[in-house]
Amino acid sequence: MPSLLVIRIRGQPDVRYDIRETLRRFRLFKKFHATIVRDTPEILGMLKKVENYVAYGPVSPEVIKELLLKRGRLIGNKPLTEEYVREKLGMSIDELAEKIYSGEISLKDIPGLKPVFRLHPPRGGFKKSTKLHVKMGGELGRRDDIEKLVVKMV
Repeated sequence: MPSLLVIRIRGQPDVRYDIRETLRRFRLFKKFHATIVRDTPEILGMLKKVENYVAYGPVSPEVIKELLLKRGRLIGNKPLTEEYVREKLGMSIDELAEKIYSGEISLKDIPGLKPVFRLHPPRGGFKKSTKLHVKMGGELGRRDDIEKLVVKMV
């Protein structure tokens, strides 16, 4: 089953406890933090609860590879490199991205890797409101074009 990319878009101080707890479980503490999760019914239920604060959607292995190389950080804020992945896991970045996409490996299974990506605000800004759901003409909720947004934020 493919993976989903979750990006926190809104960073509001007064968030209900249950929503704040769900965002904490995703490790999305600040605006423009992103993570990759599996597409399971449990995760979809959690995303439904926080969809007024995040944008999420399916992600391809190519975008996962780009996120790992450009925004992947190890303990000590060192960048993730091809050599590190070969040394610790015995595979290339391409193979790792494919396994993350298929759900065989999660971000927390990679030794020393922080399970969250700190992204920039999107170049060119958001084209729609960050306070509205996609269905109402905004940026929040499930998006099938999440990869376009990520490319602007990396």
